[in-house]
Amino acid sequence: MHILVLASQKGGSGKTTLSGHLAVEAVNARVGQVALIDTDPQGSLSHWWNARAASEPLFAKVGLLELGEALDHLARAGVKLTVIDTPPAITDSISSVISHADLVILPTRPSPHDLRAVGATVDIAERHGRPVLFVVNAATPRARITGEAAVALSQHGTVAPVTIHHRVDFAASMVDGRTVGEVLAKSASAKEIRDLWIYVQDRLARLKHDSDFAPKGLPQSFAVNALSPADGPGPGDAEDSVRTASSPVPQPAPEPHTRLDRAEIVASEPYSGPERRMGGGQPYTGPERRSGPDRREGEAWRGFGSGDMPAPRPFGRRSTDVGAEPPTRESRP
Repeated sequence: MHILVLASQKGGSGKTTLSGHLAVEAVNARVGQVALIDTDPQGSLSHWWNARAASEPLFAKVGLLELGEALDHLARAGVKLTVIDTPPAITDSISSVISHADLVILPTRPSPHDLRAVGATVDIAERHGRPVLFVVNAATPRARITGEAAVALSQHGTVAPVTIHHRVDFAASMVDGRTVGEVLAKSASAKEIRDLWIYVQDRLARLKHDSDFAPKGLPQSFAVNALSPADGPGPGDAEDSVRTASSPVPQPAPEPHTRLDRAEIVASEPYSGPERRMGGGQPYTGPERRSGPDRREGEAWRGFGSGDMPAPRPFGRRSTDVGAEPPTRESRP
């Protein structure tokens, strides 16, 4: 039997909602009998199951002190998967629940407060040697903080390749004991839950080396190789990698080069035909024309007062006044 525990120190991270949705998806995937256990004193998962019309998944009312015996009884009864919801706290009882887990799912909202709260849960899981899977939950579509949260969580463990975004249909579907896949099967939220379950199912199968529990197909966007040290390649994978490395890799044939080489262009004969001009005009036969400073080289520079250019006149005097005495005012008595 596979045991899936959803735990988080932070309240409102979405543990109860994900617990019910993953359990229903496991039933739809026909992995076998699925059971739910609610260890949260608030009993939110119990209320949801009581409002549910379908008989599956099963629900087991178990106290924390009898959890170990109850899990053994469910395994003998043929239950294939047990999903356990936990309260938002870090106590010795939560630690005992995590000690029974095959995989601990830690839902996390992309916010600074949620990111700070993951440390205590990760420490408990590491203390018991249990693998942790982070799930970014209630994310805003196309928000920058969502990617930043995934990068920050990846420093502490594996992050699921599926992000659960915040949508009204996802939360409203839990009102009458159903899930979003049962209410709106073709919605984006339903697809995210299905993809998340496929990933979790494959992860559990790898951790327990249970090929019968593995999903039949995986989306192409999932990268499920070498997820953690527990998911390392087996003996068959090692042989395949050695065989692949030792076998020669065929190289593609070079494409034919149709352009002329540089040597051929240099060795070609120079053009010796008639002179070609644009527009078919005749060559220019007039006097040489210069431009810029070169014009001063062919003739003497004529400045003011040289050659035919007249000298400048003082301002306010006419040409007839040149050399004349300035007029004087008559004095009046």
